[in-house]
Amino acid sequence: MKFRRNLYVIVTGIVAVSLFIGGLSGWLDSGTEEGWRFAGYVQWAPVVLVCYIIGAAGVIWLGWYWLKLAGGITSIARLLKKETADYKSKIGNRKSKISNIDELSEAIGERIDSYSNVIGELEKQIEDLQIQIQLTQRQKRNIEAIIYSIRDAVIVIDEFDRLSMANEAAGRLFNFDFRASQQRPIDELVCSEEGDAGKSEFVDFLRQSRQSKVRATKREIAFLEDGEPRTFDCIVSCVYDEREQVCGVVAVLHDITREKEISQMKNDFVSHVSHELKTPLASINAYSEMLLDGEAKDSRMRKEFYSVIQSQAQRLNRLIEDILNTSRIESGLIKVEKAPVSLTILIEEQLQMIKSYAEEKDIEIIAQKPIVFDQVYADKDMISQVIVNLLSNAVKYTPGGGSIRIETEVDETANIARVSVTDTGVGIPEDEIEHIFDKFYRVGANESCAKGTGLGLNLVKQIIEKVHDGRVFVASEPGVGSTFGFELPLARRGAVEAVV
Repeated sequence: MKFRRNLYVIVTGIVAVSLFIGGLSGWLDSGTEEGWRFAGYVQWAPVVLVCYIIGAAGVIWLGWYWLKLAGGITSIARLLKKETADYKSKIGNRKSKISNIDELSEAIGERIDSYSNVIGELEKQIEDLQIQIQLTQRQKRNIEAIIYSIRDAVIVIDEFDRLSMANEAAGRLFNFDFRASQQRPIDELVCSEEGDAGKSEFVDFLRQSRQSKVRATKREIAFLEDGEPRTFDCIVSCVYDEREQVCGVVAVLHDITREKEISQMKNDFVSHVSHELKTPLASINAYSEMLLDGEAKDSRMRKEFYSVIQSQAQRLNRLIEDILNTSRIESGLIKVEKAPVSLTILIEEQLQMIKSYAEEKDIEIIAQKPIVFDQVYADKDMISQVIVNLLSNAVKYTPGGGSIRIETEVDETANIARVSVTDTGVGIPEDEIEHIFDKFYRVGANESCAKGTGLGLNLVKQIIEKVHDGRVFVASEPGVGSTFGFELPLARRGAVEAVV
């Protein structure tokens, strides 16, 4: 719009100036002859006058407008000058700011470099920490694997008596899922079954140990496992953090039931041996003193005393031999010389030794006819001792007028030979049969029938089962009799023919 308006002003100015100049020229030329000649034309005089007036007015207006325009331009120039000064000032400020920004940029760059170094160190520390975390996790897994593989029961609780860790043995002992029971109160897991005072005692022991802050303590506690009482050594120790504050308790439960049984067996063994040794020694000592004191007045009495001393010495010798043989077999130090031997021949040899003893009690011994092939690969002396022990026991516990039958069977399908000794003796109560092969065990109801050490049948079991990989068996009925026997693997025919 401004451009169009200025264009109108310019065109109007040009027209006005043209009219003004034309009118002025006509006016000036009117004084001349030609002018007057021209002016003589009346009809043109008003036109010239109007053109002159209009041209003069246009020139005046155009001058005023251009003066106003010049003033505006001056104002604009001043304004532009001011704006230019302001702009220069701003540019100067901006240059100053840009200089400050450059300095700031350099400072920021230096700070970024220092931060980059710090970040690099932090990244390195993070890598180190990640490696340490991986190592810690691996160590934790190794520790858990070690704890899980321990045969003893292991339980770890925190400072609030909640389960932190347990292994499979602890889960079996206290009947809980050792992997899914973490953070549960220990008394809920352990004391879930009623009637077992040992478990409540164990929980109280853990709490007391945590409260007293003990480093390590031990106590024997009996638990019921599958309905059977078992004794455990409970070793409890507090766990301390870096501030030496108790942060948990570790308990290791070691089953010492077998150790206590063995210890009791050792005590019983010493007690039995002492008793068995004391009896013959007391007899030997007593009859020896009587001989020294001259109480045997004649040769018959002295012979009787000598006989008693000899029999007690033989009994003492047998007892010592049985103890030594049992000990050698259990320790694996006994010398074994195996060879193919016939059971029938061994039985015949031992029957000759035992017949006189049986005849004294009027006991009949019945033996079967020889079997074509009943050879076993065994130590001859040991199997002979087994047969003697079985026959002598049968004679000892069979009343006069009874009988003893010894039989041999061969089962070629199972590749075994079986020897059984059946008597018509006093028999064994059913509840005592399972203990009859134990060391020093004697049937209480039968102790008055015969004397013994309680080692003979245990020695039989050791020789047959441990040395020859066989099996012993027994069947008995009180007042009717008993059958004792053993089974041994048959010797291979090829090996027997090679030996022959």
